[in-house]
Amino acid sequence: MTKEDVTMVGFEIVAYAGDARSKLMIALNKAQNGEFEEAENLVKEAEECLVGAHNSQTDILGKEAAGEDLEMSFIMIHGQDHLMTTILLKELMKHLIELYKRGAK
Repeated sequence: MTKEDVTMVGFEIVAYAGDARSKLMIALNKAQNGEFEEAENLVKEAEECLVGAHNSQTDILGKEAAGEDLEMSFIMIHGQDHLMTTILLKELMKHLIELYKRGAK
């Protein structure tokens, strides 16, 4: 893979993770307003976005594991950072939504 190819995968990961992050933040707002079903649906949509990011990541990891020499780009590093923080945010949002649900009872 060329550096440009790696950069494009980085952009894919950023886009998927960014979509997931947006959905998670909207989910939190829905939970704050007592709209728990909508919040949970948004979390599921975010998880689907994260699967897309993970698939892009796995593809490039597989190529490197097979011995292909990959030239990293800052955008790929940014994508990895964005993905990991969004995965953490997803877990946090699940807990916050659950707390809002318990408080609404």
